[in-house]
Amino acid sequence: MKPSEAYLTKARELIDAVAAQQAAIEQAADWFAQTILAGRMVHLFGSGHSRIMVEEMWPRYGSFPGFNPIVELSLSFHNPVVGPNGQRQAMFLENVPGLAERILRNFDFSPLDSALVVSSSGCNTVPVEMAAGFQRRGLKVVAIISRRHAEASRSQHPQGKKLQDCADLVLDTGAPVGDAMVKIDGLDALVAPGSTIGGCLLVNSIKAEVAARLTKAGQPPTVLAAGAVVGSAKAAELFEAAYDEHGRRLARLYQNLGTPQP
Repeated sequence: MKPSEAYLTKARELIDAVAAQQAAIEQAADWFAQTILAGRMVHLFGSGHSRIMVEEMWPRYGSFPGFNPIVELSLSFHNPVVGPNGQRQAMFLENVPGLAERILRNFDFSPLDSALVVSSSGCNTVPVEMAAGFQRRGLKVVAIISRRHAEASRSQHPQGKKLQDCADLVLDTGAPVGDAMVKIDGLDALVAPGSTIGGCLLVNSIKAEVAARLTKAGQPPTVLAAGAVVGSAKAAELFEAAYDEHGRRLARLYQNLGTPQP
């Protein structure tokens, strides 16, 4: 079998792994839809390459307001690789205790909110502390991990916690230990990771279920749509409306910031 064929075969297995989690996908969608219907936001977080799933959820074509992508560039800006803003620093920072709490300090959360935290290994400190911080604030937390990889990995958290320990619901990308999926003859290390495929399958499955729930509740979402599908004028209208709604929802996360609550 050619390496590309081997990868595609493994990718089909990831589809099966995600499909087997239908009940959990629907539970996540229930929580997220309840948050959006309440006028609040679902908070999304992932460090490193897990940022990809955050941006897959919102904003892009086929997505809609109600999600707050918390993207910390110091943890996920990989372009320079080395030098200033390089990968060494990002990998160091994602295991600094206390950084998650400084990120969370920027927002006025509500128990009506919910959260999605993504980490393939589930073992780095910042994602674990983000999930724990959400839970302390009364939010339902959904975690996406690569379960086999997470169970085989050593936690970097000071108390040995993993992301799955700080979540109300855990979803599995289906990726193997080490993430890479293809063996090349003559090469010791496997290549071509799978967690991003599994993660994107999960977030888009959830997204579709949330859209169905919002529509059934009489509040159909304002979906970003391509001009090639709806026409340029309608696409521009949806673009402005969706981003305006996002701004209004986001404003609620700042309005009582720092104000002592009774």
